[in-house]
Amino acid sequence: MGSPPYARIVADIRERIEAGELAPGDRVPSTREITRRFGVAMATATKALGVLRQEGLVRAVPGSGTVVEARPRNAPPIHPAAVGAAEPALEPGRSHRGPAPDAALTSDRVVHEAIAIADAEGLGGVSMRRVAAELGAATMALYRHVVDKDDLLLRMLDATMSEWQVPADAPEGWRPRLEIAARRLWALFRRHPWLAPAMSMTRPQPLAGGLAYSEWTLAALHGSGADHATVMTAYVTLFNYVRGTAVNLEPEAEALAASGLSADEWMDTQEPAMRSIVADGRFPTFERVLSTPYDFDLDALFEFGLQRLLDGYAVVIP
Repeated sequence: MGSPPYARIVADIRERIEAGELAPGDRVPSTREITRRFGVAMATATKALGVLRQEGLVRAVPGSGTVVEARPRNAPPIHPAAVGAAEPALEPGRSHRGPAPDAALTSDRVVHEAIAIADAEGLGGVSMRRVAAELGAATMALYRHVVDKDDLLLRMLDATMSEWQVPADAPEGWRPRLEIAARRLWALFRRHPWLAPAMSMTRPQPLAGGLAYSEWTLAALHGSGADHATVMTAYVTLFNYVRGTAVNLEPEAEALAASGLSADEWMDTQEPAMRSIVADGRFPTFERVLSTPYDFDLDALFEFGLQRLLDGYAVVIP
């Protein structure tokens, strides 16, 4: 059996460090850069950088990314002329360039860079310093385009929600329209795992980018002939169902990065402990269920729940 993907990435970056191609202080590829180069998931890239940190080869620098910690003892000598000349693996010169002119910055560039960081590393990876570093700009230059981090997050939410597009061909009937609304929202949360936890149900953020989804969903429900209270409750419940399922996406990605195990692989490691819990026979039904294979799939769970939710709507919507 071949090495897992993260191990191959670790070996590649380790070799570059030991060869002196990446010198102490140089930035190593970010998780986003690794996903592009190696064609792996964000969690795999995060796992690879975590292993390199554990080996003492790299360290995280707030606002700058991950850099080479120290040259390994077995690394070959580096010619003095080469010191400082090594370039980051995937985007040459990025870690060495000076601040970009403020004229090159726009609010859209700042927001889209922040979204890219959040997609690759989670919302916790987003800071004004980090966004500025990725753009090659001074941190203070960002404040000419966004008020603060809260404003940046609001703009990120607005930009991502605007990706929800009204379908060109609208089917007849409230149910197929709600299916489209929910599935497209689920796909949006899938693309941006940080998005669902960042949104509030009880204190919804004012997002112009989310109005296309709201208009489509409310119109489908109003067209059903249901009363106003039923329309609003069904609208909120549908959104809450999709968002509530999607909040599992980011923690699962983080768990995968930390453990290197998929959900199924992790469950396999827990089976002995689970069997020991039910060994006394007090939970015979659970024990029987545990003994029967079950293919857990979050997309299948979402679709099953969506159909049962809409089955319930059919009872109260004319």
